[in-house]
Amino acid sequence: VQLVESGGGSVQAGGSLRLSCVFSAYGYTYNYMGWFRQAPGKEREGVAAMHTPGGSTYYNDAVKGRFTISFDRAKNTVYLQMDSLKPEDTATYYCASGVLGAAVALMSRSYKYWGQGTQVTV
Repeated sequence: VQLVESGGGSVQAGGSLRLSCVFSAYGYTYNYMGWFRQAPGKEREGVAAMHTPGGSTYYNDAVKGRFTISFDRAKNTVYLQMDSLKPEDTATYYCASGVLGAAVALMSRSYKYWGQGTQVTV
């Protein structure tokens, strides 16, 4: 399983970015896709997650109303639209996939496969 993120970069506060994560999942079963971030000196935290069969979404309170996760099954791509960015959103962002339950959708240890990350600087 391979996950490759793109779309990171530098943006002014109040701006927007859209992250993409293309994954190859041949022969692999998953039911959640998630976005996580890690700032220097801080633990990795869950940002957003989606139950891909049903479409339910979950967000960290810090990004609710500003970030949107979406999934294009035909393109094997998960997106993270980030609006109204703040300096505290600066981090390396990772996408991940796994088989898990809703209660742990924003917990990094629940995910099995990870991308390499893309840097976002606000």
